Amino acid sequence: MAVAVARCCSSRRASLRFRTLLGSVQRPEPVGFANQRTSVTSAKVAVNGVQLHYQRTGTGDHALLLLPGVLGSSQTDFGPQLKSLNKARFTVVAWDPRGYGRSIPPNRDFPPDFFQRDAKDAIDLMQALNFKRFSLLGWSDGGITALVAAGKYTPLIRKLVVWGANSYVTEEDLKLYNDVRDVAKWSEKMRKPMEDMYGMEYLAKTWDAWVNGIGQFARNTDGNICRHLLPTIVCPTLIVHGQKDAMVPSFHPEFLHRHIKGSRLHLMPEGKHNLHLRFPEEFNRLVEDFLL
Repeated sequence: MAVAVARCCSSRRASLRFRTLLGSVQRPEPVGFANQRTSVTSAKVAVNGVQLHYQRTGTGDHALLLLPGVLGSSQTDFGPQLKSLNKARFTVVAWDPRGYGRSIPPNRDFPPDFFQRDAKDAIDLMQALNFKRFSLLGWSDGGITALVAAGKYTPLIRKLVVWGANSYVTEEDLKLYNDVRDVAKWSEKMRKPMEDMYGMEYLAKTWDAWVNGIGQFARNTDGNICRHLLPTIVCPTLIVHGQKDAMVPSFHPEFLHRHIKGSRLHLMPEGKHNLHLRFPEEFNRLVEDFLL
């Protein structure tokens, strides 16, 4: 009985951690329908040897790039932002990193420099779209990519917003990731939308590879991913943290705040990992006020 209860509790904790990591996955709408309702255009462009998919909306002078989390895509991770961010003030671009969403092929892999590769892809995508300077909004893995981009491509970045991001990996982080490694143990509710998008084989293989990929940073000194780049970030920076985020302990945003000069830390008491999806009006208003 004790073993059965322990397994049940462990399964529930793993399910909660998975839900908070991936967020409330939104099924992508057909491109034509999205265009009619939100004036979002969808296209691909050749960047660094791959065809990167992106969605674009708005006509404002201030360009924004939205960077999704692990296994995320433009529409599944940023539907409320594509729909409701101020289209007169901003031109909003949301992308699918290589190996995610509609930027397949190639299949996704996680070499030691995958965040640097994503950062270069993101920067080169925006330049291919003729944006000379722009702001970055990055969630979770996309937040890490945004930190790397802001640190390495400083002259190109106007402002930076990150949430659910970390600049290093601890043993505590690894335990959270390993608890949800086996996709076969996910609930059907959590697994099905991602399985519909990727197929079970690709989903399982890619998720397992991500757990290994993020885990490799724990072998670095101080678990370093991009903590060495934080002092080089000079653009105005907003760090948002949900105080109920089960995947990113509060010491991570606090570390970012201490090491990015002049940054602002905003806490959302009811926010979880996917705070921009759960509280889109509050989040969008906060971001617009900061960017403007």
